[in-house]
Amino acid sequence: MLDFEKIVEYRNKRNRFARKLGIVVESISPGSARVVKTIEEDDLNPLNRAHGGVYFTMADSAAGSAMVSRGYAAVTMSANYNFFRSAAAGDVVTAEASEVKAGKTICVYDVRVTDQNGNLLGTGTFTFYQLEEKIEI
Repeated sequence: MLDFEKIVEYRNKRNRFARKLGIVVESISPGSARVVKTIEEDDLNPLNRAHGGVYFTMADSAAGSAMVSRGYAAVTMSANYNFFRSAAAGDVVTAEASEVKAGKTICVYDVRVTDQNGNLLGTGTFTFYQLEEKIEI
């Protein structure tokens, strides 16, 4: 049986890029995951709104965290993200991923990104290739 709390700790410690951006994995459960981030001044684009790369990275991190709930390492094969609204500095953004399809090697996850008021900022679909490497924690 997988210890999801240890996987959360592992993901937060080992994902250096997400850590650099302040993205924190809050929870992982079978087929799903949630990550959060407070938008900082350094995350803003020239229009003083969160840069689209922040949302995409959060969505990919959430989907990847949901993917590892299967117990195997994986890599993103393809991704599609739709931008609906923008967040400002100080907003708390959450990305929640849920499994759509779990195959032997190909898995698909849908992600919803919202702000602290529940406003939908965007959605995405992420496809992963499951490696043969088991997660050892």
